[in-house]
Amino acid sequence: MEIRICKTQQEFNQLAELANEIWHEYFVQLLSPEQIDYMVDKFQSLPALERAIHEEGYLYFLLYEEGNLLGYCGIHPEKERVFLSKLYLHQSQRGKGLSSLLMNQVIEYAKGHGKKAIYLTCNKHNQHSLDVYRAKGFYEIDAVKTEIGHGFIMDDYVLQLDLL
Repeated sequence: MEIRICKTQQEFNQLAELANEIWHEYFVQLLSPEQIDYMVDKFQSLPALERAIHEEGYLYFLLYEEGNLLGYCGIHPEKERVFLSKLYLHQSQRGKGLSSLLMNQVIEYAKGHGKKAIYLTCNKHNQHSLDVYRAKGFYEIDAVKTEIGHGFIMDDYVLQLDLL
């Protein structure tokens, strides 16, 4: 296993392709097909990912095995915390402990940059992910509804992991 930061055009392309596949497979039980398409285009498409990294200060960690991209996570460093924007694994790679590898990379990054906590948003109906995050020490600090355009709303819990 190898974790590296997304930097090359090839990595950007692989990331966008995997994101599209994961979102259309995983979120079908939580969101409408129209909302999935909209969110992939807005947040996970190649232009959106390039903009997030080059203009908005996001960093993406890519998890590879033998040259195959298995999963990724995206973070946004803030003053005192790190926002864990995305953490996804290919369907064939779930349940193998690989999310812990990515999470440990985020924790190591946050601690190495003097951050006090990591926080994230998670769909209120995504029980499996909520359970996983809570098992890793995250706790609920808020509940938010965010309008993202085209009449779509994200209905999330905000979870945090304290590092200090």
